[in-house]
Amino acid sequence: MSELGPLDSGFMELEDSDQHVNAGIGAVAILDGNPGTRAEFSARMAERIGANRRLHQKLRRARWDLSAPRWVDDPHFDLGHHLRWAALPQPCDEPTLWEMVATVMEQRLDRDHPLWHCTIVEHLAGERWALIVTAHHSMLDGVSGISLFRRLCDPNPGIPAPNRHEPDSGGDNDWNWRTMLADGLRLPIQAPAALLRTVRAAAPLAWNAIVPDSGSSLTGPIGRQRRYTVARVSLAQVKRIGAAFEVTVNDVALAAVTAAFRAMLLARDEEPDTETVRILAPVSVRTTGADGMLDNRVSAMLPQLPIHLDDPADQLRTVHARLSEHKASGEAGAANSILSLARWVPFAPLAWAVRTALRFPQHSIAGLATNVPGPTRTLRLHGQEVLEILPYAPIAMRLRTSIAILSYRDHLAFGITGDYDTTPDLDLLADTITATVDQLLDHCP
Repeated sequence: MSELGPLDSGFMELEDSDQHVNAGIGAVAILDGNPGTRAEFSARMAERIGANRRLHQKLRRARWDLSAPRWVDDPHFDLGHHLRWAALPQPCDEPTLWEMVATVMEQRLDRDHPLWHCTIVEHLAGERWALIVTAHHSMLDGVSGISLFRRLCDPNPGIPAPNRHEPDSGGDNDWNWRTMLADGLRLPIQAPAALLRTVRAAAPLAWNAIVPDSGSSLTGPIGRQRRYTVARVSLAQVKRIGAAFEVTVNDVALAAVTAAFRAMLLARDEEPDTETVRILAPVSVRTTGADGMLDNRVSAMLPQLPIHLDDPADQLRTVHARLSEHKASGEAGAANSILSLARWVPFAPLAWAVRTALRFPQHSIAGLATNVPGPTRTLRLHGQEVLEILPYAPIAMRLRTSIAILSYRDHLAFGITGDYDTTPDLDLLADTITATVDQLLDHCP
């Protein structure tokens, strides 16, 4: 058995606090050919997941939440609980697939069983099929999720295969007893200075989360239903833009997101200004070699997007400057330090504090944008080529839009999730993202 960390548990509390939220993250793999028969697919999947213990475990909560939930083996594990087959209706095109993705991902995972699920989608146009994989955010983050997907895929000839067994929790695990013992011995010496640094860096983080409502339509109550769409751009072109402007791939991606939110607000007859769009930008804090650990190892920044600017080049330069400022301020490190200190707090009062905080509606964060590096080489699943991997991130806490960004081979995919009733214009976001990358290319020598 192993306990959930503070952030892992937080995603459970997030889902419990709002009946409209499903805290599952996911990926949509589009593959060539067909999945074969149900019996063949199930047999191969059973073999692949057999080496991943976490996929056979469910959560057990302690009485009165006196301790953190634990992963325990499911004595009645049945693969049939985790595989569902579906076929697209006519015209079997990608917009129809996006509707199915939204329908699948808005449904909560069953906590009586291990918290993951696969939907096999047949009859996608172009002699293709799709696999929608979802897992609860308490089990993994984007980086570990992609690592898990790679372990489910076929070994790539000539390339060392990823470890198909979940790493031993006694190895490179930030939450193991050796780490906690070492932290405990250092705590009396390091705690005063660390606490001062954390409070100093976290003050802007906390303030940005509780500032008054900006009045933007990007935030507000959300329903149960979801919308989903995808924007695709060339990774080579994004890297070319980054080289020309001396910025990162993430900077270019967030500049495109900036232009997209600006276009959305203008289409809604809302005036974009510097206070309108502040996004939650997760930052991975995984150490080398810890990609396969199925847990959450992320911190966060809350940058404001320069949506008041209308020139893509100006937006890119400003995004780069603001992200550099956030990194230099130690904002992400402060959030990570808070999570580290939370390990020493008894779970019951910690859970109570999280639940209390989630009852207060936040107004200042208008969206989520998370960027995860994906595989650079072609993957195959059960002999079929994985043509694309498209990411899905949930919405919650009055955030009506989330954008997950994932690289695979030579493309960068933007998976865009929205609340069904309040974000009917997701296609505008997708179209603006691709158009902005084209405009930035025009500025390149």
